[in-house]
Amino acid sequence: MTGDDVVVSRDRYIITLHYAGALEVYVPSELFVENGTYAKLPCTFKSTEVTSVTTSITWTYAEEGSTTGGVVIFYFIGGKEFPGVPQRFKDRVTWAGDINNKDVSIKIDKITFKDNGTYSCAVMNPPDILNTPKQIKLRVVEKDNLPASNVPFLVGMICAAIGGLLVIAIIVFAVVITKKKRSKQNYTG
Repeated sequence: MTGDDVVVSRDRYIITLHYAGALEVYVPSELFVENGTYAKLPCTFKSTEVTSVTTSITWTYAEEGSTTGGVVIFYFIGGKEFPGVPQRFKDRVTWAGDINNKDVSIKIDKITFKDNGTYSCAVMNPPDILNTPKQIKLRVVEKDNLPASNVPFLVGMICAAIGGLLVIAIIVFAVVITKKKRSKQNYTG
């Protein structure tokens, strides 16, 4: 049994109840940001419960290679934002989410290479409080060195596929029309 199991015993019958939290948190696993710019760390969640003043969000940061759980850089509860402890993030971390839309993102200004590391987003929306914080690996890169996106390639491939299908459809249509015309010409009835 786990810590959230409840056992009810009456005479010889044992009933085990298990609370299955319906809170899920979503973040990208990795985010690349140019040095000197800002980073929006996206975090959204899904919950069966309506958000309220008891909904809380905690963002933590752990340096690359760190084995500790990290330090709190931002906390949100009761509709209010609270800065974290580390001086290096002072006045750089701001709320970028919309709690009503279950968006609990933050923004970090003036990104430097020292900001490389793991950022964790934890959400509690009582009674949905059982979840594992989700982690984003932030990678700060030199300006103009962001990894190439494969979106233009995919758009090109989709356009080529649609164009190919269109050409095939035109050829099939032309063949069908030609056969109909020939069959009408050969009809002697």
